[in-house]
Amino acid sequence: MGKNYAELHDPNAEYTMRELSGETMGVTAKRGGGRDVEITDVQTTMVDGNFPWTLVRIYTDAGVVGTGEAYWGAGVPEIIERMKPFVIGENPLDIDRLYEHLIQKMSGEGSVEGVTVTAIAGIEIALHDLAGKILDIPAYQLLGGKYRDKVRVYCDCHTEDEADPEACADEAERVVDELGYDALKFDLDVPSGFEKDRANRHLRPGEIRHKAEIVEKVTERVKDKADVAFDCHWTFSGGSAKRLAAELEDYDVWWLEDPVPPENLDVQEEVTKSTLTPITVGENRYRVTELRRLIEKQAVDIVAPDMPKVGGMRETQKIADVANQYYVPVAMHNVSSPVATMASAHVGTAIPNSLAVEYHSYELGWWGDLVEETVIEDGYIEIPEKPGLGVTLDMDAVEEHMVDGETLFDEA
Repeated sequence: MGKNYAELHDPNAEYTMRELSGETMGVTAKRGGGRDVEITDVQTTMVDGNFPWTLVRIYTDAGVVGTGEAYWGAGVPEIIERMKPFVIGENPLDIDRLYEHLIQKMSGEGSVEGVTVTAIAGIEIALHDLAGKILDIPAYQLLGGKYRDKVRVYCDCHTEDEADPEACADEAERVVDELGYDALKFDLDVPSGFEKDRANRHLRPGEIRHKAEIVEKVTERVKDKADVAFDCHWTFSGGSAKRLAAELEDYDVWWLEDPVPPENLDVQEEVTKSTLTPITVGENRYRVTELRRLIEKQAVDIVAPDMPKVGGMRETQKIADVANQYYVPVAMHNVSSPVATMASAHVGTAIPNSLAVEYHSYELGWWGDLVEETVIEDGYIEIPEKPGLGVTLDMDAVEEHMVDGETLFDEA
């Protein structure tokens, strides 16, 4: 018999002065219009995509089901199972209270950051889909409405030889001309042949020249047909990052992403303020409290929260609100299935400072098969007017691509 994570003992969860359950808070008033709904179950299924996506389903006594997605990673389904008793019997329309309820209940198990926040985000996204279906409105309406009908997508590009500048330029041209994207991203933390030590984060002059050549070849090839960003995956030292950013100032770089590790905010601030090259950071920070410090110190030119990782749809909107006070655009990092990708697009249409949403699966031929609707078309996501997120899982496709040993969740 397997472990029952829902029955794990945690004194912090069992007794807290900030208990926010509906029963403790006295949220018992009857609601009209079919809004007296209770959560009856929460289930997960992990799909083996280019990342192991954790899909989340919330079931209700009204027969309405909401689908969400947590950021990928080991342990996330178990944490969601752990939290199931905290939401059973609750009204799914109380999204903010349930989010804070889970944050408080899981505080002893790490709800400040990390996979616990990720797991909570998966539930929160499913609640938005569920609430939209109950109220018969699209999820973006729950966030305040539209700024735009469609959200721009930037395509994270790869080649068989990512260290070859010409190969990168060829792929950039193909993705623009054949696939219809006008926004791209390439990796710069690729071998150059000049490396001496992979541990010390230092870039030798030859390494910087090689990275600059990738940038030059790609940007010159696409010219004004596309914006191009470049990702460093938090690899380099502060000094090396500053030298690299300075070297790229002569090229049309949309942004340079994560040039230094995320832990030291002072170094990040110094790098960003040292260069005219736009610096983008955010995927490795959690909740508005962490992103707020990054923005308020003006340590970032473009902020890049990963919606199902950072805490969910409303948490991402809160981050965008802070960023907007500093005139900072939001480019959402995204390595998700069509479910969380569409949820990110709903956030993108509801915030004024949305720049783009990432697409990281263009090489995965069956990515779009997971849902019945078309999600990305000609480099954009058109925001659906259907209730909830507006995407419907193809259960046959989900079952076909499940992680080995996984169990398919129940039908809606």
